Order: sequence, then C-alpha cells, then structure tokens
Amino acid sequence: MPEQTASRDVFIVCNNFEELGGLQKWAHHVGRLFTERGHRVHMIGVTHAQDRHDYGRDLPYDLTVLHETPPPARHKGRLRESRRRSVQRQGAAKLSELFRAARPGGVIIAAQVWAMEWVALANTAGMPVIGMSHESYEATKGSSRYSRVKRYFADVDRLLVLTTEDADAWARDGLSNADVMPNPLHVTPTAFPDLTEPIVVGLGRLSFEKGQDMLLEAWAKIAERAGSAPAASPDRPPAWRLRLYGSGPDEEMLRRQADELGVAVELPGPTSDIEGALTHASIYALPSRSEGFPMGILEAMAYGLPIVAFDSAPGVRELITDEVDGLLATPGNIAEFAAALERLMDDPGLRAKLGEAARSSVQRFSADKVVDRWERMFTLVHR
Repeated sequence: MPEQTASRDVFIVCNNFEELGGLQKWAHHVGRLFTERGHRVHMIGVTHAQDRHDYGRDLPYDLTVLHETPPPARHKGRLRESRRRSVQRQGAAKLSELFRAARPGGVIIAAQVWAMEWVALANTAGMPVIGMSHESYEATKGSSRYSRVKRYFADVDRLLVLTTEDADAWARDGLSNADVMPNPLHVTPTAFPDLTEPIVVGLGRLSFEKGQDMLLEAWAKIAERAGSAPAASPDRPPAWRLRLYGSGPDEEMLRRQADELGVAVELPGPTSDIEGALTHASIYALPSRSEGFPMGILEAMAYGLPIVAFDSAPGVRELITDEVDGLLATPGNIAEFAAALERLMDDPGLRAKLGEAARSSVQRFSADKVVDRWERMFTLVHR
C-alpha cells in the first residue's frame, strides 16, 4: 500500500517544463504522482521552451514561468553580466513570493542546476531545498555544469542523483549531501509485443550523445540481415528493419550516413504512441554515449522488450543486468553491439527470456515505490 503522509506544498523548479525531453516528462509525471498523494504541486519554469510540447490541459497542478523572454546568457563583459544578474533577481523575487505563500511543511525541488541559480537567489527561509541531477557523475564532470553543481548544490538539504554509484562519486568529490532517487516507471502497458516482428526500435532525441550514428555502423555490420524486403521463401527469414523514433539536430546527418553505409533506417519522427512503437518491435536498442537513468529503457522493460545497450552509465547498469534482463556492450565497441543485436535476432527463445525478466525487474521502480521514497525524503529533510 502507498505510504500516507501529510499534504505538502511541493515546488518543482525546472529550466522549462514545456520541452519534449526526459526531464520535462519526469517533471510532469511526478507532478501528477505527488498530486495523487494529496500534495499541492506548483511547477515553475525559468523560461519558455523554444519548441513547446503539449502536455495536456486541465493539469492537476499550477504552472508559472518566471521570464517570458530568455534571460541574457553569461558573458564576460561587466555590463552584460550585471544585466543578467538583474534579470535573475527579478525572477528570484517572483519565486520568493510563491514560496512565502506556502503552507508549513512545504519543500522546494530544484530539478536542474541552471534553475537552482534562481532558487539560490530567492528567499527559501523555513523551506528545505532538494537539488537534483538527472545525468551521471561522469557526464557532469566532463561538462560546464560541473563547477555549477559543486557551487549551487553544496548547501542544499539533499542532492538527489539517479544511482548509488553516482551518489558515492559525488560524496567522494565533496558533496556529502548526495543521496539517491531513481526515476519512477511512467507507463502502464495495456498490450505487449509478441517478439516476432523483425523490427529493432529506438526512441530518443537524434543527437550525438544518444549514439544513433554508432547504431547505424553496427547495423551495417549485419547488413545481410537488415533491410526492408519480406522473406522470399519459407526457408529465408524476413529481413530485420531498424526504426528510430525521435527528432533532433542529427536527423539529416543520420539519413546521409545510412545512404553512405548502404543500409535502410526508418526515421518516422517523434511519437506520442509509445505503446504502438514498442509493441510492434522485438528488440530495443540504446546506443547512447552517456545517459542518466534512461526512460527509454524503463519503457522498453515495462513492455517486455529485450534490450541491447552500451554500458555507458551507472543508470544503465542499475536497470540492466547483463545476460539476465538485457545485453550490455562495452561502450563504443560497435562490433560487440552488432553481435548482441544479431544474437537476439537469431534466438527467439532468448528474446522471450530476457523480455520476461525485464518486465519483472523493472517493477522495482514502480510509481508507488518511488513516490514512497519521495515521501520518506520529504519527512527526512523536515526533521
């Protein structure tokens, strides 16, 4: 049974809540889950997204955007930086007004470090602040966000990351407030794939970090098995097809790469029909160079799809146990990734075994179990 606690005011502060991205999907999902537990949720975006996704009307929580136009970017010039800080203070004043209206027991969740810059300037007196990082420690360490995470999350009540491995890494790096909170499972299947359709599927932004270029290279290595033609005779199995849902900056590059490699790839664009995409496939591919706690894997496991992924982050290892509920390849080893795909293509029994184990193991991250962890976290930070 879900744990019952007192109703709270929960503020979720993001860079924006309108983009079609993993963080935004997470924010709207947990916003609904917290509301269902009786909490009063207010979702706050620093600014609007450039491309806005429709997350529905009559949402059960309030929405506020601090800046109608994007705040000035960082700049070394003193005048530009002064202007930026002035705009930030205006946004922080709006945040302070919202926070002051909260009931006792309220909590602030800064879901991204850029958003935390505004929270840090606001008046949060009497309200615990929970910071979050939705990427791996190594991904942050290699980015411009690293110094800001160290600065802005050093004094929050808790810094929540996605895996124990990442929390330990941040603790060793001086952030002793690091703790763990996985993403909750956000799909409830009403149908399942029969794992006979010769389709390898992937869902995600078409961009360098997601590694679709490496997947195409792997596909080229098994080109005799791949294509779009049906079986010519009962003795010849149907050709497998590669279908990648999503959009992003690398879309045209991927089309050109497929042409140069002489392989076929289907790029139907983004889809809101996750169930349709996953039930008409037999293998899920995740070739990412870096990941946090991949929602694509959560979805695929919930639908019982066997997965091939690069072992590119603690979040991938947290979800998939190699040879138990999926197959992991050494990061960047395209030949190994191709061999894992071909192994699943050749073995219907293995597909069924891994898929069934995936459906079972992903229940560790069911919505009720993860929200129970959030309830305990809210209680802890208010002690």
